[in-house]
Amino acid sequence: MNQQLTPREATAGFSLLELLIAMTTTIAMLGLASTVLSAGFRIRSRENGVSDATADVQRALNIMSREIANAGFNLTTNGVVAGDSDASHIRIRSNLNRFDATATSASRNGVIDAGEDVKYFVNTASNTDYLVRYDANAASNKTTVLANRLDSFRIHYFAQKVTYATTNCDFSSPSSGEVSPDAAGYIVIAVCVQLPAYGSPNTTGYQPASNVLLVSDVTLRNANLTAY
Repeated sequence: MNQQLTPREATAGFSLLELLIAMTTTIAMLGLASTVLSAGFRIRSRENGVSDATADVQRALNIMSREIANAGFNLTTNGVVAGDSDASHIRIRSNLNRFDATATSASRNGVIDAGEDVKYFVNTASNTDYLVRYDANAASNKTTVLANRLDSFRIHYFAQKVTYATTNCDFSSPSSGEVSPDAAGYIVIAVCVQLPAYGSPNTTGYQPASNVLLVSDVTLRNANLTAY
């Protein structure tokens, strides 16, 4: 049995006003959603930048700390070359294969092998600064870039373990004064990465510029541990 619609029922639907209200509401909701989504992308981009920058620098600090801690191995000095070390450079020496029976006599008794005479420094470029490891005795690839997103690199030399307060891109108020590199038994390395701002001020998801400071404390192998 077919039901017949009246002329009024056949033409019933949304009025023009109702369509305009629905369209306006939809556009407003889409605009709000796009703003929130854009803010989320900015926050995600910044966090990815933070993760990449800190992971890169942390790997470099781990390598530096391990090798600097071995400075002076099988030597009578602390292994830091004073004439080639300062607040922005450090050169370390060690005799890593002194007791390696398979090595030649010259290798066992001299600092002539790869990894035994290493220098760390920052190479300044037009758009970024590179933390570089230079191995004077390497057969090839003497220069290795460890990190390429640095904004400051500082090395501090102390005779003994110290405590300190971190500041914006370094540290301050150490519990003991600094000494010359060849007299150091304890080294503090401070690396700072500056993160740019994301987005525009006073907009949703805006992230202001900030600094990330990473610090590594290293006890040298030949340090007098009774003084700690």
